[in-house]
Parts: sequence; C-alpha cells; structure tokens
Amino acid sequence: MITSRVLKTLARTLSTAVRSTPELVGTAPPHRCYIFLHAPQPPSEYPAKYATPTQRALLLRTAKWGGSVNFAWSEDQTSVPARPPGEEDKQEYHLTAFTNPRGKLEAMVSMENVDEVGEQLRAHAEAIDSVSGATPANSDDVHLYVCTHGARDCRCGDTGGAVAQAIRDELCKRRNSNPSDLSTRIKLAEVAHVGGHKYALVASILPKPNRSRAMLDTQQTSSCILTENGEVEPTDVPEILDAILALPARPLNPDEIPTCPRNWRGRMGLSKDEQIQLFQQTYS
Repeated sequence: MITSRVLKTLARTLSTAVRSTPELVGTAPPHRCYIFLHAPQPPSEYPAKYATPTQRALLLRTAKWGGSVNFAWSEDQTSVPARPPGEEDKQEYHLTAFTNPRGKLEAMVSMENVDEVGEQLRAHAEAIDSVSGATPANSDDVHLYVCTHGARDCRCGDTGGAVAQAIRDELCKRRNSNPSDLSTRIKLAEVAHVGGHKYALVASILPKPNRSRAMLDTQQTSSCILTENGEVEPTDVPEILDAILALPARPLNPDEIPTCPRNWRGRMGLSKDEQIQLFQQTYS
C-alpha cells in the first residue's frame, strides 16, 4: 500500500519543474550505453584519474558508437582480484552494461577478448539479434550507482559516500523488517567519476529494459542523474527509495517525460540538443 509520505514524495518529484536548475539540462555526457567494469576495490581508493589497459582498450572500441566505460564496486557483485603491480594488462573484469533498447548485458572482458566484447556491446546497443558470448539479463532489479570518487571531486567523496552509506543502512533496515520487501530489488554499487565534473554526479539509476519506476528518467533502459546541488542528502534516502519503488513497472514510450526534473541532467540515447528539446517541450 502506498503511504501518504510516498504520495507526497511522488508529487514533489513529478512536479518540481519550477524549481529545476536550467543549466543542468543537457549536461549528461551523450551516450548510448553505460558499461561498468566490476572493480576489486572501491572508488574511494582510486587516484584522481584512474584507468587500466583493459578499460582504455574497451573505451577506444566503444566510444565511437556511444559507449561509456566506467568502474563499479560493490561487496555483493562478482569481481576478479586485482593483478599484482606490473601485470595490469592481464587484469580480467566482469562487466555489466546497460543500453537502449535491450537493457542489461553481462560478460567477461580482458585484453585478450576486448575486440570481441566490444563488438558484442555494439551489437547489443544497436539491437542486432546475434550477440554471442554474453548474457542478456532479465530481472526486476533496479540498479543504483552512486559516485564516491573523492580524489576526483571531494563532493563525491563526502556527500556521495554519505549517500551510499545511507542507502545501505536504509536497505538493511527494510530487509531486516521484511525479507520480502520490494527494496530487495535495488542493487547498489559505487562508481568512479561519470562525467560533467562541474555538476558532481551523485547517482545514476538504471532499471530493467522496457520498465521503469518513479524517479527514473526513462527511454526503456535509462538513467535519472541526481546532481550534487544540495537537493540530494543522506536524509533524503528513505523518500528517494520509496519513490523509486512506488509506481508499478509499466511499458514506456520514447517521449516519456523526465520524472525528476529538478535534478535532471539527461537521458541515455539522446544528444545534448534532444535532451534540451525534450525538457523544454515538457516544462516550458
């Protein structure tokens, strides 16, 4: 049952265009696919600029068609232990990729198969039927990625870290109270800096393909990017989780409006101009 608090949260989330920050719109780096390499260490341990041979090689092969390669860490996700110094080019990664229209894809990548994986990801992003060697995922999970890359931006380290911990605490509380709580669908991971350094990204939310919930920017598989502008604090976490889970999954259409306008930076699959046009058509 949806409580009055949830209804108030949804109403505020869906009707805050007058309080939105216009300069945010269209600042999400244009992309067709988010690719997360499962790192063995959290972003709080990364230097300001962090890259590995496999990450650079995969980015080289995917950036030309709109792929964005980043690192993600979670205690609950599968990762390969780090290779010793001097053997970074032998590092292997599990990866999770989100793209429009197919949704989530999982695979293994290393320098030995980076060409093949790059082609698999391109085929997935372009909805080509034959994608061998990778596993399309099918679940009701909602993936929540929080930037905690403090060496790159202290705001991500301070507020991002606090928000991530608040989410863990709230999820733990809900699941201890009710093991069947809907919050079990939320999968949290920490990520390195995403892009648009000026706006200090805090969270990116990606749902199951062809599905969405409140607080999610849509377009089938998509992201609602919440920025570090004083709107998202650890105390907001309970209401944010309520808003994510409150609406039932439903089919979407390409013209779905941004559902978190005051924090909205952009949408997967749209260019900067298309993001701005969508927002202006909806809220002007």
